Amino acid sequence: MNFKAKLTVFAMAIGIFLCMLDTTVMNIALPAIQTGLNVNLEQLSWALNVYTITFAVFTIPLGRLADILGRNKVYISGLLIFITGSALSGFANDAANLIIGRCVQSLGAAIIFPASMTIGISTTDLSHRTGVVATLGVTQGLAAALGPTVGGIVTQYLGWRWVFFINIPLIILALILCATLLTFKHEPHSNAQIDFPGMLLSMILLFSLTLALIKGSAWGWSSFAIIVLLGTSLLALILFLLVEQHVKEPMVPLELFRNRQFTGAVLAVVLSGIFLVAVLVILPTFFTKVQGKSELTAALMITPASVMIFIFSPISGFIINKIGPRIMVASGFILMILGYLVLAMMDPNQYWQIFVACLLIGAGYGIIAGPIVVLGAADFTGELLTASQSVLGLFRQIGSVLAVAIFVSALTANLNTAKTTSVKAATAQISTLNISKTAKIKMTRQATQQIEASNAQQKQPKRHYISSSQQKQLIQKNYQRTLNRLNQQTIPAVAQRAIYTKVAKKVKQQVKQDNDSMAKAAHTIQVTTKHQVTQAFIRPYQHALPFIMLAGLSSLLFYRRKEYWDQS
Repeated sequence: MNFKAKLTVFAMAIGIFLCMLDTTVMNIALPAIQTGLNVNLEQLSWALNVYTITFAVFTIPLGRLADILGRNKVYISGLLIFITGSALSGFANDAANLIIGRCVQSLGAAIIFPASMTIGISTTDLSHRTGVVATLGVTQGLAAALGPTVGGIVTQYLGWRWVFFINIPLIILALILCATLLTFKHEPHSNAQIDFPGMLLSMILLFSLTLALIKGSAWGWSSFAIIVLLGTSLLALILFLLVEQHVKEPMVPLELFRNRQFTGAVLAVVLSGIFLVAVLVILPTFFTKVQGKSELTAALMITPASVMIFIFSPISGFIINKIGPRIMVASGFILMILGYLVLAMMDPNQYWQIFVACLLIGAGYGIIAGPIVVLGAADFTGELLTASQSVLGLFRQIGSVLAVAIFVSALTANLNTAKTTSVKAATAQISTLNISKTAKIKMTRQATQQIEASNAQQKQPKRHYISSSQQKQLIQKNYQRTLNRLNQQTIPAVAQRAIYTKVAKKVKQQVKQDNDSMAKAAHTIQVTTKHQVTQAFIRPYQHALPFIMLAGLSSLLFYRRKEYWDQS
């Protein structure tokens, strides 16, 4: 490869890096965005989902459009659309505008991703193609993994809006490189056609399935709305498969799936992506909302996963010829399973356990994701090679969509249950206190507000629920009541002072006793709430454990070492 070709691949890698970075860079900033825009996690999850759904649905059709109009020109337009969406997202003042900005951003990403893969592959001859595909493939996995770390650092020091603004200088760099390196006159064009029915059906499928997964717990899994959504997604899937069999130029060429290793690559990229993104979405929210960590600290706490991906992605590319793809992919899933086992059994207050889990999950994902693009290319050539890369990109996004939908939905349901349980426990605890009915009502209201805020990391319970000014009022009230009962006019001034001193002493003792009992109850409520919320975060990993074990079986679709050598 000459220097110009390497620089072109670098320019394409910038585009891919930004596209994939923005699938996860928001995750760590979610608590800050929640506070800044005053929205809940479920609403905010659509800012994640709209990006991945739009990206997934339009990647292949817009890749086809690039072939028709000229890849280089369309790639530049994708960069311009992406920079516009980044600016809109950064300046958003409510959830609706953020979602619109993310939608525009994802349209740009859907242009950039397939065009950059195609342009990058076309810069070199067949002998260097595997290296280019591997480089761009590793960039995809690494960018998704680095997203939370980058997001945490930027959110901590610059604010959450800069999570989107940081794209702008990198896009400008990519634009300068493209203007210098790419040819725009007399670009080759193809007579490809866009599969509009397939695009529409895939959009209906992804949207209805995602909405059903997100709203399943809130609306009830057996509710009419959820049944209709699931039925719609199933019908859309069946119609999509029928359309793709008969359309002249399908969105997803089904003949790709006749290749066993390509099918394995698709399953591996979806399933490993689901279980990686689940960690990148849930753990940062846990660290910030429950443990009270800063965004930067939360980002650094999950960085071990990114480091392992960075280390193991290239290593797996080197060792694949020695051990074969089947053992390698199986090894990756075994490490991810061990990581989930640690998460399912961990004490979250012992960070070393989370550290070990992140190391295992990151190493496992790196082993799988590193060579998966090359494995997915199988022995395809020409249009099928290009299609295989676009389809793998599509399914990578589907994995992200499913991860956010499934795990955010599960977390939301668990948090609602935890809050309900905590409110009941708090009410019962307060009812046992020997305080006035008014004080019980006030304390119950305060406890409920704190629990409903979904923030288990409260300050230490205050020691003085009854303030000094309220104490003085109580003393004066009880003193007046005592004087009225004893006929105030007949009591000498010296006796009145003695009565006041006695009443004050008694009220102060009672206030101290009430404050102590309320502080003790508040501490118990805080501990109970934190335990319930912590379990709400851990439970999705416990429930996911058998599923990630089943996901490991996808490794059986890959060739053994001897078969892989024969194919190569």
